[in-house]
Amino acid sequence: MTQIFNLRSALLALLMAVCSISANAGAGDHKPRFGGVVVQSKVGDLEIVAKPESIHIHISDHGKAVKLDGAKAKVTLLNGAEKSEADLVLVGDKLEAKGAYKVAKGTKGVAIVTLAGKSPVTARFDIK
Repeated sequence: MTQIFNLRSALLALLMAVCSISANAGAGDHKPRFGGVVVQSKVGDLEIVAKPESIHIHISDHGKAVKLDGAKAKVTLLNGAEKSEADLVLVGDKLEAKGAYKVAKGTKGVAIVTLAGKSPVTARFDIK
């Protein structure tokens, strides 16, 4: 009888551990998927990808892409006293600006993102 009780307890503990792991598998996963910097905001996770020739912002909520119809953004890049700005527009499933940008390790930035029907959100980031 004791062996059955111990087996049930062990199986119950194993089941609870498996359920806990699977429930938290996607939660809190804020790793960059596109090679950028991830910043949490009220509208979801913003992944800001800043390159010398383009700036992209991907927005996701719990790992799923957010619908961006009517969205827009503005990014300001700061390199010491030098400042540059870019207006991003919807291109496919991301917000994008193309141009020539000074982007290097230590570049600081501010992104202001506005989704359709929502208040703008501000995200600060550093290029690493």
